[in-house]
Amino acid sequence: MLITAQIAIFSALAAAVLALLPKRFITVAKFSSCSLLFLSGLIAVYAGASALIGGKIFSWYFDPGFFGIVWHFKIDSLAGFFLAITGLITTCVAIYAPGYLRNYEKKRSLTDVLFFTALFVAGMYLVILANDAYSFMLAWELMSISSYFLVAYKHNESANSSAAFIYLLMAHASGLFILLGYSVLIKFSHDYTFVALAGAHPTPTFATIAFLLALTGFSIKAGIMPLHVWLPRAHPVAPSHVSALMSGVMLKVAIYGLLRFTFSLLGNPTWQWGVIVLFLGTLATVLGVLYALMQHDLKRLLAYHSIENIGIIFIGIGLAIIFYATNHPIIAALGLIAALYHSLNHAIFKSLLFLGAGAIVEQSHEHDLEKMGGLIHKMPYTALFFLVGCISISVLPPFNGFVSEWLTFQTALQAPLLSSGILRTLIPVAAALLALAGALAAACFVKVYGVAFLGKARTKHVKHAKDPAFGMCFSMGILSFLCLIFGLFPTYLINALNNISQNLIGSTLTASKSWLWLTPILQSNTSYNAVFLCLGLVLLLILTSLPLLLSCKRKKNQEVKPWACGFGDLNSRMQYSATAFAMPIRRVFRGVWSVSESVDKNGAAPHYTLHVEDWTSRYFYDPIAKYSLPVARFIARIQGGNVRVYLAYVFFTLIFLLWVIA
Repeated sequence: MLITAQIAIFSALAAAVLALLPKRFITVAKFSSCSLLFLSGLIAVYAGASALIGGKIFSWYFDPGFFGIVWHFKIDSLAGFFLAITGLITTCVAIYAPGYLRNYEKKRSLTDVLFFTALFVAGMYLVILANDAYSFMLAWELMSISSYFLVAYKHNESANSSAAFIYLLMAHASGLFILLGYSVLIKFSHDYTFVALAGAHPTPTFATIAFLLALTGFSIKAGIMPLHVWLPRAHPVAPSHVSALMSGVMLKVAIYGLLRFTFSLLGNPTWQWGVIVLFLGTLATVLGVLYALMQHDLKRLLAYHSIENIGIIFIGIGLAIIFYATNHPIIAALGLIAALYHSLNHAIFKSLLFLGAGAIVEQSHEHDLEKMGGLIHKMPYTALFFLVGCISISVLPPFNGFVSEWLTFQTALQAPLLSSGILRTLIPVAAALLALAGALAAACFVKVYGVAFLGKARTKHVKHAKDPAFGMCFSMGILSFLCLIFGLFPTYLINALNNISQNLIGSTLTASKSWLWLTPILQSNTSYNAVFLCLGLVLLLILTSLPLLLSCKRKKNQEVKPWACGFGDLNSRMQYSATAFAMPIRRVFRGVWSVSESVDKNGAAPHYTLHVEDWTSRYFYDPIAKYSLPVARFIARIQGGNVRVYLAYVFFTLIFLLWVIA
């Protein structure tokens, strides 16, 4: 296992090196780099799964020979689980990328995207395996900077360069807060290794300070509201396979960091910490799905749903902290396993949706849902796989998204066990809002699938669309299959996740022994059988479809025209639009957004325009920019370009320091 983890890292680095081949060998560079990345992903899945199932810990170190700093690495069940997630999505992306990048070959160089994608993957591997603060921060910066260049890949467009700048700014802010959190622990441990930090035992006040600093840093990277400003900007402009890696994997790396810091390094969380995490998760879940409902850009919509799903994971973590701190370890293990299971599920179905969005944009040349339509006739395989992703993210059985959210609800339903009346009130409210978010997510993806795939094509490009290359379809097919497998047979993975809960919390779930029945607490309380439910749904589908099929068979020789209100044959302008579909929900939750509407009646036909603004930008980030930019411009004046002035700065600084020391 130790050797396989190292091979996975070196394979990703070798993929980056091969991407630097001269441009005349770009085809060779593309396939060789993607092949090594594919191999790296497979090896990472094997190494991670072995560590998760075996429950053993392997560690090693690397001495670069300068400054007396040694890089420590470790793979245990927690690191193995997230390493397997990273490897799984990397494998699918490596299959998808050659066909997808074919459209970029004539427009721009592929060297950048291939090189930084491989470095990005290697950086995520190293973050997960790091076993000291120095190695962790070094790998964190490698992950952040390489992903910045991927977001800025199409830098000649102003929106892309702006999104990349904001992403880089937030990424460095994230790293700064995490570094400060580690610094608090280093103050008590006098060492930077995770083993020493875990034994630091800071005072409750400093432990809370360290937790809040780390929570802020990891929340920025995970895209939790109101620290999410980079996420809906960066995902739409990055190449789609990169968006799959960022949303499916990078956000989970932030979840890994939070779990490692909270349970492994701090070790004794308080219930107040759990309330903070629960509040942030609930806020992100509800607002994320509400903002997603108002989006028409397909990739931007998916980005907001990443905020929602990260919020669901935070809810599980918050519940785990609360129950662990109040001496209910079995319920805490259930909350932790729910969060871990949803981390895997979100990585799978969100990567599937981003890869599907890439195929749609490639074929239709459209990002706007209002300009799509009828794609199910042109792209049947993509339509099928995208439908699986829509059902999974809408938490509908028998697919995987339902299982993890159901486990989260089962955790919240144990709130009566708590002695605090405040907690017994807050947790059901969070569960009710989670249920509301699930319903809104289903409505959102009914809108997405109905507008994009059903009806008639709205543009010429959509009319000429077709399914993408085989590799792109195959990677989406793998992820669709996994959505079904992890939905039908969840007990196998849950039993493996018990190793993580045992290491972090000291307790496991003992009720999930049968492969057929999932019983998270006690069978007398509740249980779930995905196989029986699936068979029931199939039987119901057959029974409801049979009368329709018989009716169509009797009328196949009859010409039946639908009533079209006297306008003749139906056309694309008569279809439901994404704006119209979301309008009732927008009326109900109007105060959530900053909405501006206008109707232009000057043309041949009235043109309706809707603009929905994120309230956090107006009330949180815009004021910061308003007051910080003038200060930055004033400070920039000292950069006059005159060497004599710079020497004067150095001279007076030295005089000041000597005066202070004296």
